[in-house]
Amino acid sequence: MVKVIASSIRKGNVIDMDGRLYVVLQAQNIHPGKGTPVTQVDMRRIADGVKVSERWRTTEQVERATVDEREYDFLYEDGEGYHFMEPETYEQLAVSPDVVGDGKVFLTEGIRVYLKTFEGNAIAIEYPQKVTVEIAETEPVVKGQTASSSYKPAICTNGLRVMVPPHIGAGTRIVINTEDNSYVERAKD
Repeated sequence: MVKVIASSIRKGNVIDMDGRLYVVLQAQNIHPGKGTPVTQVDMRRIADGVKVSERWRTTEQVERATVDEREYDFLYEDGEGYHFMEPETYEQLAVSPDVVGDGKVFLTEGIRVYLKTFEGNAIAIEYPQKVTVEIAETEPVVKGQTASSSYKPAICTNGLRVMVPPHIGAGTRIVINTEDNSYVERAKD
């Protein structure tokens, strides 16, 4: 166990609280105009999946558990869960759907992710910051519409909804940010 200050906690970290392990789902540092800055953390207990919210002063010491973090390639999904393979040892690992969460839309065959494991069990997954997706459907391009800040809704082939600039049409491949599902740029491939 490593003691760290609360303000350094990030999504995906594993916290040890009262002998139980929690994976951080969301961490936010709040600096009110008056009073002490605090870190608000939403976590999921690894043992039973219960979600917990905690608030610490930003300078408070919190115990961070040491977990094994390695790159894995996504293989396939079946009734057991999502299957990943470690590229060097070819060791396979099945990950439960609650660990994968909403990020399942980014899982395409061969995508490389970081899996955090504790005692051989996957507890958290970190997706690449940017992924390339294809637009399945969107509103048609309107002639004369300027490329100002007007964005239009689009649906990707993986089912994800994103807002894209007016010049993007169906069949176009785009790069999106996995943290907030926002449009970054047109894919260069």
